[in-house]
Amino acid sequence: MRYVRVEIKAKNNAELLKKLDGALNGEVTEVYVNLRPTKEILVRILERAPNVRKISCPPSLYPKVSKKIIHALSQMGIQLLPEGYPRGRPRKYGEETITWLYSLAREGVPPKEISRRTGIPLRTVYYLLESAQVRGETK
Repeated sequence: MRYVRVEIKAKNNAELLKKLDGALNGEVTEVYVNLRPTKEILVRILERAPNVRKISCPPSLYPKVSKKIIHALSQMGIQLLPEGYPRGRPRKYGEETITWLYSLAREGVPPKEISRRTGIPLRTVYYLLESAQVRGETK
């Protein structure tokens, strides 16, 4: 059996149900919905995609799903799980660069030199060092 994932995003339940009708078929094994999976939504998923094994929703909505529903799905061999997407603006500098910046600071390299070596603007170097001190990550 092939693994087929479908992501369905809608503004309201009616729109989601319509999109489920068009997007699901017997080959689908995993479904992500951006709204709280109600009984009606889950029944529609199970009707349209009988081979589904995993249903996921945003972590903020997962606690609002009935424990009975989660248990009933697990009895059928279907997982209902929270699945998060990163929120907010992506980071400009990777962890390696920021770790390098912190190690340079611990070695006593002045911020201007750190800026020159890493290519990070001086103001940003000061900001990162200051926020790291507040969290206790440097020194």
